[in-house]
Amino acid sequence: MKGLGLFTLTGHPLFYWIWGHWLPQPYENIWLRGFTGLTGCLLISNRISSDPSSRLAGQVFSAVFWFELPFLFSWMYLCNSGNTVWLASICAMILSYYYATDWRLATLGIGAGAGIAWGLFQWIGPAVPALTEQQFAVNAVVIAFSMSMGLLLGLSSANLRREHLDNTLATMGIMAHELRTPLATMSLIGDAIRNEKANVPDASAQQLDRLAARLHSLVRNMNHQIDAQIANARLLRLPTHKESVSAGGVVGDALRDYPYRSARERASVVFHVRRDFRFAGSRALFSQVVNNLVKNALRSLAAANTATQPGDLLVEVGTLHERGRIVITDKGGGIDPEVQDQIFEPFFSTDRGTGHGLGLAFCKRVVESAHGSIRVKSAPAQGASFTIELPLLE
Repeated sequence: MKGLGLFTLTGHPLFYWIWGHWLPQPYENIWLRGFTGLTGCLLISNRISSDPSSRLAGQVFSAVFWFELPFLFSWMYLCNSGNTVWLASICAMILSYYYATDWRLATLGIGAGAGIAWGLFQWIGPAVPALTEQQFAVNAVVIAFSMSMGLLLGLSSANLRREHLDNTLATMGIMAHELRTPLATMSLIGDAIRNEKANVPDASAQQLDRLAARLHSLVRNMNHQIDAQIANARLLRLPTHKESVSAGGVVGDALRDYPYRSARERASVVFHVRRDFRFAGSRALFSQVVNNLVKNALRSLAAANTATQPGDLLVEVGTLHERGRIVITDKGGGIDPEVQDQIFEPFFSTDRGTGHGLGLAFCKRVVESAHGSIRVKSAPAQGASFTIELPLLE
């Protein structure tokens, strides 16, 4: 981010000197170049460059590069009568802009930038010779070719990213399956330890029983994590089959079967069914959605470093305005406002240590596949509340 800001800050004065003095063009504007260069200071500032993934950094980056590329290049092209230099420049801009951002945003940004630049040119632009019919036709063909190549580049990049995500998730699913073999062996060892307790004194037998129970608990927890990874590996391949699902039933079963780490952790979860409802979806996938949200909430409570109390994690099922609602509210550390719009994106995680950034992305895809929505309301040190809304099944 700082490198792009530095290039913006120094590049525009440099090009003013090139096009204004060394290889002079019909139109240059030192004030416009200076202002555009100064926008690079926004990218260099620590508030923006320290966290490029934040919402604010994304908004500033998008605004600066929209002004610098589609708008400024279109303005300079029009003010220079579409000459050879600026025809080549605007074609390079188109390809660069498609490469730097999503193809849909690039198409919209180029259209908006060109339209606003043309409107301002008609209003306050300098008097310049109009393009001849032949020049206009040649420029239109060249720019159209650049747009089509940029669009193709953007679509190809999007497909490559999607394929990479698909392959990565499939590999994770295979690795998760492979882990079950040593876990099965560990479970057999736990059974063998329990069988041996009859041949040892009572004190040692109790110790062996606790050891076997601990081993089986670890195996259950690891299998639970493996199930989560396999479900996440279905992120782009959700089944189309729908069934009638009871919200209270699927949430209650998921909470009952969750592998809590302690009795205190289990006691911190309070479940209320205000009014049950049915929706069309996959019971197995929605069970995993509840698992993911509960796991995140319990992790947030654990990170708060305070003893948990009953009700610290409240799970509610009900209806409101002809929509079914599942609300999971915790009293943990909360989520920073800057990242709340990103937490549902694949591979984005607020837990840099252990988070893989797929759980909430998986939840969003499952909920949306049932024509529902999921949102979060949170603030630092004030906990978080995830609300799932679903259409009621008639």
